[in-house]
Amino acid sequence: MKDSQRSGPRYGMIVDMRLCTGCQACSVACKAELEVPLGVFRTWVKQIEKGTYPYAGVAFLPSFCNQCANPICLQNCPTRATYQLENGIVVVDPHRCIGCKYCIASCPYNVRYLHPLKKIVQKCEFCRHRLEQGLEPACVNTCPTGALIFGDLRDPNSRIARVIARNGVQVLKPDRATFPQVYYVAADLDVMAARGTGREEESNAHS
Repeated sequence: MKDSQRSGPRYGMIVDMRLCTGCQACSVACKAELEVPLGVFRTWVKQIEKGTYPYAGVAFLPSFCNQCANPICLQNCPTRATYQLENGIVVVDPHRCIGCKYCIASCPYNVRYLHPLKKIVQKCEFCRHRLEQGLEPACVNTCPTGALIFGDLRDPNSRIARVIARNGVQVLKPDRATFPQVYYVAADLDVMAARGTGREEESNAHS
């Protein structure tokens, strides 16, 4: 069945790069909401140097699971611990996950981590426990500048759908054909492609 023929919400996120100040409030809120352990992150803001002296500067790129419509991580999970809900959110069943890290290796966006104590994979799931209570994800609720917009992509009257309709949006790594449901407004192509810093485990996410 085509997505346009389905009923119910299809959740997505917009990051307005014009409004992000790199304050990391989204990352802090995520850690507090979900008790994310030290050294790993479900949400974080990459800091990317751009330009050259004397016109050098820093760009900020909020990063989290892209909730892909065609998730490679799901395809590579040997125990089917990773699966996709009808609303588009990609989730991990902690009872099925064996910590093999195949999904971590296959994710093009490096947004998964192995819990250091539980030895299971975790990632952003759009705070689905909050959605069930009619609340927005913690990061969206906390962002002081309104840089994060969350909503139902299937509802043409939703704010997220209206913003996408009137703005040019981009996704990360479109060449991977994962069809992310996280969109960026006013993004610099060089910034989108850069690795950046600001997440301690980026260099050892596969260890």
